Amino acid sequence: MKNLTLLVFIAILVSSCGSSRKPTNTTIIGDTSVSVTAKKATKIVDFAKKFEGTRYKFGGTDKRGMDCSGLVYISFKEENIALPRVSRDMATKGIPIDLNETSEGDLLFFQTNKNRRVINHVGLVIESKKGEILFIHSTSSRGVIVSSLEEDYWKDAFVEVRRII
Repeated sequence: MKNLTLLVFIAILVSSCGSSRKPTNTTIIGDTSVSVTAKKATKIVDFAKKFEGTRYKFGGTDKRGMDCSGLVYISFKEENIALPRVSRDMATKGIPIDLNETSEGDLLFFQTNKNRRVINHVGLVIESKKGEILFIHSTSSRGVIVSSLEEDYWKDAFVEVRRII
């Protein structure tokens, strides 16, 4: 009887040593975060491209007229990413990266007024390959357009590139 009681006691003790916490499924798969980020960047860029051809309007954020920071602001907002409304304030967000690491969804910042040393223009990278960076932005003369960073005007005015997502 002592042996049976001891055996039951040990069986209860062993079975009660299991964890009561439910297991969680936290499998990490390679570059999953990278692919999620890339998809989000593509959605942001695709949204911005819908405004190509929209006329320039200072302070504008819709099809009736758009300025450079308005385009970036609403494109990121569409993916629930909050950015400041003004390009010089946007330039304080995210992390600075090397130009050769630029990818879709990154932001390019410019100083187009040489008399004032302040960031006053922003563009959204839509493509970066073979050393050429294409970006969408809104200019006062042509509205929402796609430009290349290889164009002399933009190359000279370029200040930095920042990654938000």
